[in-house]
Amino acid sequence: MRTVLLLSFGLAGPVQLAAQTYLVVVLGLGGEERYRNRFHDWGSTMVTAAVERFGLDSDHVVFLGEKPEQDPLMAGRSTRENVIKVLSRLADSAPPGAEMFIVLAGHGSFRDGVSKFNLPGPDLTAREFGALLERFGSRSVTVVNLSSASGGFIEQLAGPNRVLITATASGYERNETLFGGYFVEAYAGDVADLDKDGRVSVLEAFQYATNRVDRYYEEEKLLKPEHAMLDDNGDGKGSKEPGVDSADGSLAAVTFLHGVRGVAAGTEASPVGSELQVLERRRLELEKRVAELRRLKSTMPEAEYRSELERLLLELATVSRKIRKLAGGEGM
Repeated sequence: MRTVLLLSFGLAGPVQLAAQTYLVVVLGLGGEERYRNRFHDWGSTMVTAAVERFGLDSDHVVFLGEKPEQDPLMAGRSTRENVIKVLSRLADSAPPGAEMFIVLAGHGSFRDGVSKFNLPGPDLTAREFGALLERFGSRSVTVVNLSSASGGFIEQLAGPNRVLITATASGYERNETLFGGYFVEAYAGDVADLDKDGRVSVLEAFQYATNRVDRYYEEEKLLKPEHAMLDDNGDGKGSKEPGVDSADGSLAAVTFLHGVRGVAAGTEASPVGSELQVLERRRLELEKRVAELRRLKSTMPEAEYRSELERLLLELATVSRKIRKLAGGEGM
């Protein structure tokens, strides 16, 4: 099923508890046809997976591209003006607890210390993207820049409650990248769900993509020209090997594309569907509290840390069991 996505963010009716993610996918200037086709494949794969696999509401998703007339999924052309308009409208209309997921696929550039994402017409710089993100305040924001020379975006976009991914470690890695294809592949299938909980965290997608990139260059016996980075602790430095117990990775491990999961279409208002949505939201809250606790470990007495971690993990296990039971139809 192909869903037509509208360039509109009017919220009709109450917001569902488990449908708080907003996804914006922007395809930059493709240049050669092969690149234009590649970026389009990445974008359409990401959008389709978000709506059809992870249950995002279609009116919470916007897909902008170079040639929107070629794809009914696209809501408009990926000009500087439209990107600013979409992100500004989201910042003004999305509820306080909403989570933002922004994916940029295309070419990037780096010159005279300025990192840019190349768009049809005037480009947007990393600094300008950073200013747009400030409008989201304390909301959770994930930005995935799949372009070449994208490494400089991390320093400019870093901040609290943000997960940032770039396909390269610096603006000097200017060659085309493979990371983007593997990153969206992580969401399109079951290849990256390492803990088999039916979800793909941003950390799982990052680790899957980097492992596939490494494998490709090893098998081809080529020097790897791209080194993806992830930053989620706000220091603007990024890590090539993030993890839940590393400087970067704990927030990414509990950041997901999520909509009305585990609920059959049309049953969201049923008692079971409503309970699932409440439980899903509670599970996400608990996972984020565990991530934050781990981040604060070095500042807490060991006994206090262990006691609070055990309490949170026990509640998380209880909530997860209830979710599996309801989603599996037990007791229905």
